Amino acid sequence: MFPTIAYLDWITGRPEAAAYDLGSSDLRGTGGDRRDPIPGRLSGLAEPPDSVTLAEQIATEYDVEPRNVLVTAGASMANVIAIATALDGPSGATEPGDGQPTVLVEKPGYEPLLATPRAFGGQIHRFVRPADDDYRLDPDRVGGALTGEVRLAVVTNRHNPSGRLSARETLDATADRVGAAGGRLLVDEVYAPFTLDPTARGLGGPTAAGLDDVVVTGSLTKFFGFGGLRVGWLVADEAFVERAEHVAHHFPALAQPSVSLARRAFHHEERLLADQRELAATNHDLLASFVDERDDIAGTVHDGATYAFLEPTAADGDTVAEAAWAEDILVVPGRFFDEPDRVRVSLGRSPEHCEEALSALGTVLDGLR
Repeated sequence: MFPTIAYLDWITGRPEAAAYDLGSSDLRGTGGDRRDPIPGRLSGLAEPPDSVTLAEQIATEYDVEPRNVLVTAGASMANVIAIATALDGPSGATEPGDGQPTVLVEKPGYEPLLATPRAFGGQIHRFVRPADDDYRLDPDRVGGALTGEVRLAVVTNRHNPSGRLSARETLDATADRVGAAGGRLLVDEVYAPFTLDPTARGLGGPTAAGLDDVVVTGSLTKFFGFGGLRVGWLVADEAFVERAEHVAHHFPALAQPSVSLARRAFHHEERLLADQRELAATNHDLLASFVDERDDIAGTVHDGATYAFLEPTAADGDTVAEAAWAEDILVVPGRFFDEPDRVRVSLGRSPEHCEEALSALGTVLDGLR
């Protein structure tokens, strides 16, 4: 019932084993937060008032009500619950005789967002975000791919793996197409906070939260760099959240220590985000300069993004990733994102680490010329 997720099998253990990590996409900086019971950046910070719940803090970020928020054990679990809820149907149970529900998923895309709906009985269809259009999300292209009993369409924003950011108006138009076909749009927004705008709120760039027929998922993992807490959420209309709460009973709940630390993080978000935005700006510039200065790797490093989906000219993605791994450098082969000619390069560690890692990757690319 549950298909193997090749990317997760492949990546497990590699960031810790690599001398140079250009595979991890969360802004963990020095990386110590994953090992300590209390992340160093949260140590010693005051707690928020006891009356403030984590759901209320998240709701404030999205300008919705707490009843529109379900807190989960990470964004991956939020996606599982959102997909299971959508495929279960509005009544909470699929009626006998119903056809296999269709799930439309972007291509290139993140493999778990294909595997999870397939595990829950979804029939997977794809729509393309073409490389020659710089991976733009096109509502008309989505609409043209909607066939069968569409229950759900799935996109990421920022797009994973390219880093392309879609405007709220684009997400709204996409949701209109999906809603008109009887489905719902799931927008995984774990990378949406990657913005260098100093006035942006903690959850960052344009969000689809509050739009009709949309469920949004997010977490503290990527931009905040608090992956060890495993804190995520989904945001949707009240009826969907109520159904999702029943589905969530079948899955592990979020541990209370993580809830407490997440409340602390949101309480001090302005202080925390200043450092994260500085790290993101520096790492973005490092990656953009690396791509600009080389003639053997092509692709766009989108504004504010610290990762990109790049095409080496001397070899395919697997060859580059294998050659890099032989030199203790981690980059992710594009085959895990539907495009084997490419690699995803992510700068989530300290600028010093990333600068050394890019230099080492450059040496590998030189050797493949």
